[in-house]
Amino acid sequence: MVTLTKMRELDIKAPSGKMRPLHISAASGLVCVGTTMYVVADDELHLGVFSTTEPEPGDLIRLFDGALPNVKAERKRRKPDLEALALVPASRNFPRGALLAVGSGSRPNRCRGALLGLDANGAVCGSPRELDLSPILDPLKDTFDDLNIEGAVVFSDELRLFQRGNKRQADNAIIRYSLSRFLDALQSPRADTIEPSSINRLDLGLIRGVPFCFTDAAALPNGDMVFCAVAEDSEDAYRDGPCIAAGIGIADNNGQLVSFQHLDRPYKVEGINARQDGDRLEILLVTDADDPGIPAGLFSTSIAM
Repeated sequence: MVTLTKMRELDIKAPSGKMRPLHISAASGLVCVGTTMYVVADDELHLGVFSTTEPEPGDLIRLFDGALPNVKAERKRRKPDLEALALVPASRNFPRGALLAVGSGSRPNRCRGALLGLDANGAVCGSPRELDLSPILDPLKDTFDDLNIEGAVVFSDELRLFQRGNKRQADNAIIRYSLSRFLDALQSPRADTIEPSSINRLDLGLIRGVPFCFTDAAALPNGDMVFCAVAEDSEDAYRDGPCIAAGIGIADNNGQLVSFQHLDRPYKVEGINARQDGDRLEILLVTDADDPGIPAGLFSTSIAM
């Protein structure tokens, strides 16, 4: 069993809109750059920015124009459902690297993404570049009956997306693309359909009849991947359900499962960042309580490699 230590709640300095809380509630993707922590929330149009060393409230960076309804059901229907965040290395258009936010693709309005350039200190600079991810996500609907992208990592020139299964379709997979081709296509005026180079499926097991399914991932220097997963009692990629259990695992560079350990409590962990320190991994995780009144939490733990 893995035990988590709560570090803070993801409170923010100013709300994202009228009648919105002073916190992020549905944290769904996590990337750390130095001492800066970036968080996407699946029910917001913004990116959260926090310090990993100071406890002050975080800031929001707007990703998309517009406003979302405050009523939970209507907000769920219209949200872009950003579920994954990845650090992209330096390139011609982003000489200091960038952050890539990815929608789940589980509905037609959830196929948006954004690229945000970084400066030399790892801070966001310039305006976000909105992306239409349909050329990437639409072809996957022929492979997955219930598409739901929940994680993204970059290793070398490869982008890896993590498909999350559910109780009815326990279809976890790591989907691989050429990163350079992916970025070039999405930044061109007319993007052609992009097919993955490979798809690796993983079975993470069951608990009380509910499968463990991916919720996020992070890449290690050797290409191995650390991921978090939850057993959520839900029949599809749209509806929420109770979180029965959760865990942290490692898959190797080829996509083969190396280890999977359960958490001692059923936190609904949906974002993960990992840093290798000798033979241990220092891990940060963020949570989504499926309740806008409950702040997302930041947790830490350490596991053996």
